[in-house]
Amino acid sequence: MTLLVDERPAVTPPAARPRRRRARQWVGALYAVPTAFMVGMFFLVPLGLVAYMSLHHWPLLGAPEINAPENYAGMADDELLFTAAWFTLKYTVVVTVLLFALSFGLALLVQHPGRGIGFLRTAFFIPAAVGFASASLLFLGLLSDEIGPVNDILRWTGLVDGYVSFTSGSSTSALSSAVGLVLWRFAGFNMLILLTGLQSIPVEVYEAAKLDGANRWQTFRRITVPLMRPTLALVLTLMVTGSLLAFDQFWILTRGGPDNSTTSLVMVIYRKAFIELDLGSAAAISVVLLVVLIVFNVVQLGMLRRKDS
Repeated sequence: MTLLVDERPAVTPPAARPRRRRARQWVGALYAVPTAFMVGMFFLVPLGLVAYMSLHHWPLLGAPEINAPENYAGMADDELLFTAAWFTLKYTVVVTVLLFALSFGLALLVQHPGRGIGFLRTAFFIPAAVGFASASLLFLGLLSDEIGPVNDILRWTGLVDGYVSFTSGSSTSALSSAVGLVLWRFAGFNMLILLTGLQSIPVEVYEAAKLDGANRWQTFRRITVPLMRPTLALVLTLMVTGSLLAFDQFWILTRGGPDNSTTSLVMVIYRKAFIELDLGSAAAISVVLLVVLIVFNVVQLGMLRRKDS
């Protein structure tokens, strides 16, 4: 005797569907709880504390007193703050242009597989594995006019007669030293991001352009750049944000000198907080800098969406 088995899937009663949907929503919310806790504890709470501190006279040792809006109004009379803001803007423009050109050039150089390409990719990316503070100390030792080998090499080749003070001799040499450090440290990292964007473009698109008679420049301008717009926006945002928040390279290499010519905005915040012991003023500058970063990112994303649409 043959038994007939009904293999049709069970149909969920309509009344049970809302309960299952709510159960899935609760499970998803539970998965998000650890991330929400971390974001709240290490971002939202400190951000709220900084905003609260910016409305008070908050000495490092002592009781805070509300003085709103004196911390914000006092920025107009701070000459060092304006000097640091102008220097940070100039540094951001220089670093963004040079770092983007170098990173994109390296990405185009190692875009296609070939003999030695894997070695070049690894060699270009290795500096990104070095901590930024460690890289700054490395450059400080290399460029030192007392123990650094760079001066000895330049004297041996006859390029200079005496010792050159790269980090404190002049504002130009100090800025150049910091820019060189940033290019060495971050070019490989940004190259990797740009390389990912280049390799995501379908090969068929390039083949079709070649059949249509497009040359390399036309292919680059009409195909590569438009299709890489999201990647380019990400890289430029990282570059500008990192430049506006520059601290390690100037604090370790130049100490803001000579004559505060390489003092960045974050260095001013550090001095206000831990040298002048005025946490309220430091918090106010931090809030203004955060607003500037948010405005930049909103404008950047708005331009990207407008072009994509």
